[in-house]
Amino acid sequence: MTEKKPLIILTGPTAVGKTALSIALAKSVDAEIISADSMQVYRGMDIGSAKITEEEKQGIPHYLIDVLEPTEEFNVVIFQKMAKEAMNNIYQRNKIPLIVGGTGFYIQALLYDIDFTENGADHTYRRQLEQIAACENGASILHNMLEKVDPLSAEVIHANNSKRVIRALEYYRETGQPISEHNEEQRMKQSPFNFCYFCLTDDRALIYDRIEKRVDQMFTDGLVDEVRLLRDKGCDRSLISMQGLGYKEILSFLDGEISLEEADYLIKRDTRHFAKRQLTWFNRERDITWIDRQLLGNDTQTLLQFMLSSLEEKDIISHVRS
Repeated sequence: MTEKKPLIILTGPTAVGKTALSIALAKSVDAEIISADSMQVYRGMDIGSAKITEEEKQGIPHYLIDVLEPTEEFNVVIFQKMAKEAMNNIYQRNKIPLIVGGTGFYIQALLYDIDFTENGADHTYRRQLEQIAACENGASILHNMLEKVDPLSAEVIHANNSKRVIRALEYYRETGQPISEHNEEQRMKQSPFNFCYFCLTDDRALIYDRIEKRVDQMFTDGLVDEVRLLRDKGCDRSLISMQGLGYKEILSFLDGEISLEEADYLIKRDTRHFAKRQLTWFNRERDITWIDRQLLGNDTQTLLQFMLSSLEEKDIISHVRS
């Protein structure tokens, strides 16, 4: 029997403080980091994605950051392929891959090696759904359609994420089975890795407060100018990248549809909703080791020692570097 390779995951809702803890952990266990973030993959989208800076990396190699143009497509299948390539690279140098990010679906796909082989896709139906999406209130109409056939998917897929909503509706049309059931079946697979799946969490009010402050800092750092530059380069809301939180709202401001104050309000509100959906997702995962700041405190060293103890218990690491 082939020995399972080690894998560490650190996830949690947006603005919970994953970055600093991930660097401390990577240094302690000789790991390299693979980003599980659907926005940090894009070049030129730094402020709105709260992208880790070179200074913050502290010399730790990071993968899947700044590897695509905003005009390129990125989805779970592409993530899974790129992440596997990065992991092979890391293993070849006798390091441990550390997956860091808040996109639970991406993490699940990698951890359990979920099969995304398409059935015979009905492109006619897809085009019909895409036409609905392009209409006024089309995203809401599609989301309501999904809610009727697959309420669990509707709970975790945002109404504005028309691509994923369409895929879920397609899957139901093709198979007669909700894609949430398929994902649950895939999630029950045994992981091919010897892993520890950490989720950092905190009191929800504190997370929301950090979200408010982070968005304020994004505006101070030049979010509007970043989006304006992307728009000047031809990036519009038809791109998946520009549907990201912070980008679609500023595009609406630049197009004169809403005021800057409304954009600020919408970004903060929708980011709070996003954090809530992330926690809903992680609460459904079966293999998570929770790191609750309310119980353990905010000291990075204390949180790190908790993680190292868990890794030693699971034989993912036998010793740590001093």
